[in-house]
Amino acid sequence: MLSNFLTIIFAPMFVLLIHYFEFRSVVLVYLVFAIVYFIFKYFKKKSYKDMIIPSINIIILSIAYYFSSFQTVKYIPVTLSSIFLLLFIDAHFNKKYMILKFTKRFYHKALNEEEIEFIKKGDGYWVIVMLINTLIHLYIVNFCSDRVWAFYSSVGWYFLFFTALIGQIIYGKVYGVKVHSR
Repeated sequence: MLSNFLTIIFAPMFVLLIHYFEFRSVVLVYLVFAIVYFIFKYFKKKSYKDMIIPSINIIILSIAYYFSSFQTVKYIPVTLSSIFLLLFIDAHFNKKYMILKFTKRFYHKALNEEEIEFIKKGDGYWVIVMLINTLIHLYIVNFCSDRVWAFYSSVGWYFLFFTALIGQIIYGKVYGVKVHSR
């Protein structure tokens, strides 16, 4: 819950703070929070994967501090989106069935064989969604205002994901399970 809240406020709060304070001071405060969060996650970790996002934040914020570059900070969401894209590509080509694992974790009803077969193929769909998200992030970082970046990096990408998830669910209920079970 805390990480979701921090994700939502990261970009707009950063843009707001750099209007009132020196850039390096804002980055330093964010860096301190990132290190504290990293330590918190370290002691609470369930796996090494829990440490990836805090580590990336520390690395990129350190680079941004060193180079005094807001553009570098804007690449944090791009980097995270790219990592998730790579995870889904790996899951798709190595048959790790990442979406099926998520579904089993959060959907507690028993799935029939047709549903399982459909969901197994969901990683390919999410590769496309993550690619679109990464490309949108890249476009926004390079060609849009800081306000657009702050909006998309905090809440805009949620709209893309929820739309993609709803589309996948509707497709699966109406058409997909029947087609993929043959």
